[in-house]
Amino acid sequence: MEQSVITDVFLPLAIAIIMLGVGMSLTVADFKQVVRFPIAAAIGILCQLVLTPLIAFGIAWLLNLPPLFAVGMIVLASCPGGPTSNLITYLARGDMALSVSVSAISNVATAITAPLYIAFAVNYFLGQNGVVEVPLGRIVLQVILLTVVPVGLGMLLRVKKPGLVNTLDDGFKLASLVLLFLVIMAAVIRERNIIVQAFLDVGPATLLLNVGTMGLGFVASYLLSLRWSQGIALPIEVGIQNGVLAIALANTLAISPDISVVPAIYSLIMLVTAPLFAFFINVRVGRRTCACCRDKFRLAFFDLNRTRGEPEVA
Repeated sequence: MEQSVITDVFLPLAIAIIMLGVGMSLTVADFKQVVRFPIAAAIGILCQLVLTPLIAFGIAWLLNLPPLFAVGMIVLASCPGGPTSNLITYLARGDMALSVSVSAISNVATAITAPLYIAFAVNYFLGQNGVVEVPLGRIVLQVILLTVVPVGLGMLLRVKKPGLVNTLDDGFKLASLVLLFLVIMAAVIRERNIIVQAFLDVGPATLLLNVGTMGLGFVASYLLSLRWSQGIALPIEVGIQNGVLAIALANTLAISPDISVVPAIYSLIMLVTAPLFAFFINVRVGRRTCACCRDKFRLAFFDLNRTRGEPEVA
């Protein structure tokens, strides 16, 4: 993506505002949810920070993606979901405490993990003729400024001005969604000359990453027999990446616009698959499973074809 006012000013500003909204929805008690549900939270964080980048690398390698697109896949996989996954979890009636706590911890850890994954990807896929210079310092600083700082400010604002935060809460959620959409559309418009071909080239890979990681979270929820709401939140947390942050980090590399095309295309796909999952899990499964079975995610699916009952009262 070419450098412009959109990438240099609007994109970082949009990310900061979105993450500020995430911080305003957090409290210290949310982080304590990790202690209350250590297994679910630990699995979510492990899948986000370790398994998702490995899956992205495997997809890029198996599909023999062009090097720049392969780097884009790793950049994307290095950015765990934040506001988008929280919003989808909310709409899907998932466990918001689990979703928010896992997102918060993963986004803080991204300041360490993302630069390492990106440096490895750049040198593995593009460094055949030598080591490629990766601006690790800039990447770390950008992740901190765009995620850790605004989230911290949002939490501080919630403590100091709870009345104001409660008043702005719904408006910030809507603003975050609009900003997310505008940033993705801006990325697509900027690369409109290559976006169709790029969609054909990396669309299957990004779809596979999205569906594969959501499936990973789904299987983990099933095997652990998590509560119904946790079993909804975990696949969304694992399967949703922060495409907006990935676009910003791709621009920071200043290697090629092709790298930022991958998270842009992924974001378009994600905005379709995640709501479909939410619809399926609540309408097609939830309404066909009795409340007692929905208490455990595994039972809900094991008894799907045998159990009939009234939908759980929200």
